[in-house]
Amino acid sequence: MSPKGNPTVKPAAGFNAAEDGAALRAAMKGFGTDEQAIIDILTARSNKQRQEIAHFFTTEYGRDLIEDLKSELGGHFEDVVVALVRPPADYLCKQLHKAMEGMGTNEHTLIEILCSRSNEDVQEIVNAYERLYDRPLAEHMCSETSGDFRRLLTLIVTGVRGSGVDAGKAREQAEQLYGAGEGKLGTDEEVFNRILAHESFDQLRLIFEEYKNVSGRTIQQAVRDELGGELKEAISTIVDCVQNPAAYFAERLHKAIAGAGTDDETMIRIIVSRSEIDLADIKTEYERLYEKTLESAVKGECAGDYKRTLLALIGGP
Repeated sequence: MSPKGNPTVKPAAGFNAAEDGAALRAAMKGFGTDEQAIIDILTARSNKQRQEIAHFFTTEYGRDLIEDLKSELGGHFEDVVVALVRPPADYLCKQLHKAMEGMGTNEHTLIEILCSRSNEDVQEIVNAYERLYDRPLAEHMCSETSGDFRRLLTLIVTGVRGSGVDAGKAREQAEQLYGAGEGKLGTDEEVFNRILAHESFDQLRLIFEEYKNVSGRTIQQAVRDELGGELKEAISTIVDCVQNPAAYFAERLHKAIAGAGTDDETMIRIIVSRSEIDLADIKTEYERLYEKTLESAVKGECAGDYKRTLLALIGGP
């Protein structure tokens, strides 16, 4: 995976789980809720620190922090606060499960979560999914997807992606991709799947550079012209996240915010899940791509405590 970027949320200095736990309990006890106190504490702590607060809450008060927050809060404000308190892999599993349960499947969510992450991240999600739902993620996913798209996602969740880099092999693999797409009539999707699901992000970066030399075009252009449907979106996501993950997530946020009606679920998921990874970089890319700040975009779409929580996460220390 590409090197870790610039987060907006960092571990709080002088952190004290007992103090924070007591302050949260006080904010939710009795009549009324002190929403600002909840925002101030939870947006300024790392997820690891939030887990310590939740543990203190259980051991000291015999209460579940998430359940208490749910009983006090509502709407999207509740959604973002609860997302902050869940362990990251558990939160993403819940998002995957929701995307597959019920009528229809939200393929965009599956793609965003699974195609943008390293092998280690995916394996953590796979383990958490089975623990939470007593069912393998691959099995659930296979029942909800089909064809080459299903094959690609299955390769990703079974953790076949390597970690090494072989510069000598990159040219050969670029030629294989060219031969499977632009270099023939029709497209051999299996070759795209194999290379893009098996090779490390660092290796893929080299392959994409070589592709330009082999084809005279970018891999993005080839994917756009040679593939279709969900497979095209999934492969494009891998390509984008190899080359510039911050720009990919900025684009996802823009679609969530700028469309007809706001896709709050996607907006919350990206802001929460990337806040400790590269949200500062995503902010920069957002402004570069759309000539407006992410803060101003969120301000225009959200209100009240929900807006204050997102802005606190985006602002960062």
